[in-house]
Amino acid sequence: GEGKISTKKCSECNGEGIVRDDEVITINIPAGVAEGMQLSMSGKGNAARHGGINGDLLILVEEEPHPELIRDENDILYNLLLSVPQAALGGTVEVPTIDGKAKVKIEPGTQPGKVLRLRNKGLPSINSYGTGDLLVNVSVYIPETLSASEKDIMNGLENSPNFQPKKSVKEKIFDKFRHMFD
Repeated sequence: GEGKISTKKCSECNGEGIVRDDEVITINIPAGVAEGMQLSMSGKGNAARHGGINGDLLILVEEEPHPELIRDENDILYNLLLSVPQAALGGTVEVPTIDGKAKVKIEPGTQPGKVLRLRNKGLPSINSYGTGDLLVNVSVYIPETLSASEKDIMNGLENSPNFQPKKSVKEKIFDKFRHMFD
């Protein structure tokens, strides 16, 4: 711009005004970002020729799946598999969370399909205040094979009136099943 013309090109940039180089940058990823979201870092993209303003770097977020937890927006889902005695007698179990483990009390007589909600144990909302929940879906493992002594115990329990399904439980199961087709 001063009226001078350079006849000798720069050996580093070949007269383009930019040099190809690698730069390692640190990115601050906010809590709660989800698959497919884009983050932008201004001025960290490609350089403009002849001293122009650098472009922006766009970062596309990809989530790695967790081996035990499932993401549902800001809520986290976990399938808890209990044994028949655990479901019948109750107790305390540990469940994974996004930041460690949490103890959950299992009430005696817990039915399969019950969902336990741990408030604010999910992911933070990126666009507003609040945190999701950890939803623990209870399943009960029924053994596929039994020894002779286990069969005797189960046969003894089958005739007990306490081990016969209650009408209210049957109705709850039917209502859940019916709503699946609404």
